[in-house]
Amino acid sequence: MTSSAPALRPGTSPVRAPHVGLVILALAVGGFAIGTTEFASMSMLPLFAQGLGIDAPTAGHVISAYALGVVVGAPIMTVLGARVPRRRLLLLLMAMFTLFNGLTGLSPNYHWMLVFRFLAGLPHGAYFGVAALVASSLVPANRRTRAVGQMFLGLTIATVVGVPLASWLGQAVGWRWAFALVALLGIATMSAVALFAPEVPADQNASPLRELGALKRPQVWLTLAIGAIGFGGLFAVYTYLADTLVAVTHMSLGTVPWVIGVFGLGLTAGNMIIPVFADRALMRTAGGLLVWSIVVLALFPFTAGNVWTLGLNVFLIGIGGALATVLQTRLMDVAGDAQGLAASLNHSAFNTANALGPFLGGLAIAHGYGWTSVGWVGSLLAMLGLGIWAIAAAADVETRPSLADAE
Repeated sequence: MTSSAPALRPGTSPVRAPHVGLVILALAVGGFAIGTTEFASMSMLPLFAQGLGIDAPTAGHVISAYALGVVVGAPIMTVLGARVPRRRLLLLLMAMFTLFNGLTGLSPNYHWMLVFRFLAGLPHGAYFGVAALVASSLVPANRRTRAVGQMFLGLTIATVVGVPLASWLGQAVGWRWAFALVALLGIATMSAVALFAPEVPADQNASPLRELGALKRPQVWLTLAIGAIGFGGLFAVYTYLADTLVAVTHMSLGTVPWVIGVFGLGLTAGNMIIPVFADRALMRTAGGLLVWSIVVLALFPFTAGNVWTLGLNVFLIGIGGALATVLQTRLMDVAGDAQGLAASLNHSAFNTANALGPFLGGLAIAHGYGWTSVGWVGSLLAMLGLGIWAIAAAADVETRPSLADAE
């Protein structure tokens, strides 16, 4: 449900807000809440299984239900909310998120939990889409990617702070309380957005059909494909990181949270540093990040034998996660007047990557190539993403030769 008023473009004045930093902080708190529930759920699967009386593979369907909600919810809510003012839309989306995460904690059985996780995923992509548009509208055009990156810091910091906190809470007093924590974070986000986000009228020319017009643009599909394929390698490594640490690095399970924390630090560093370059040359930065991922993912099999080299490699892989921020801004540029749908579909693309990478990595492991083979799988996916990037960049030059590194 993303409002379709255009993001800031060169020559356009930023939206006036008394405290721009507080607005972006409010949006980042929402990202922190979403990141906490998304990633902490993976670490609490054994607790779900025990509490609901199901086996671990069945409990894994809870994660899939949430991801499906993200993929389905982004386009549907964008179209339905085409003419809703952004501030009100942020509040509605976060209210849905808060309600259904709270209900997840009250799930009487596995089937109800599946329903509530699916519903909790519906506002995920739309929230990030509209939050990115709001953040970019508050600053001059040459600082858009940095503003979006600062908003995304909530999501990346969640992997360092929110996930360990929710996991600890789930183990200490029960997994239901972890979702209560997420619901409280949702309430905090709503309060902050209500206090600080500017009230901007909806675009009166917006309509569901105009939003769907984004799907007619080849560059939108190419950008989404870069994320859906090129980003899959990061998720392949992340998904099997705990197993690699135990089976290959020969570390105890107690080291897993620390290494995952290092990964989160890499994500955070990437979202702080990379947007500075992206605001100068957006497409070149995207291509550079894909080359970076090709290299650091290919190094994963060679670093897995030692916890220190593995930790460094995981940190470097995390930096490549800044691709999400870069592509978010790219979508604003290529979607024309239908920026809402394009911005929210970015998260559908990355959830597709979250399914594709682990699936292909799992196939490599199942065929006997070992836990570290996910690094090779990830590197190949990044190569494919780079190939799609090359097609998109060539089309840019062809259609706008005077702006060879446009956007």
